[in-house]
Amino acid sequence: MNSALILVIVIVFIAYVFDYTNGFHDAANSIATVVSTRVLSPQLAVLWAAFFNFVAFAILGTRVAKLLGAT
Repeated sequence: MNSALILVIVIVFIAYVFDYTNGFHDAANSIATVVSTRVLSPQLAVLWAAFFNFVAFAILGTRVAKLLGAT
């Protein structure tokens, strides 16, 4: 393997790790809001977050990211 291919693989891996950890922060913020206001229990808030994150991805795909990237 040449060095350019290795560099691309490393950059893609770093991007995946960043995206994965960034999701922790987004989920924590949305869950903390509804739990701290006692709207939902912690267990129900986690279930709702997981469900709606999956549904949003399944229905909207990458359209939101494309819209935000265009602005």
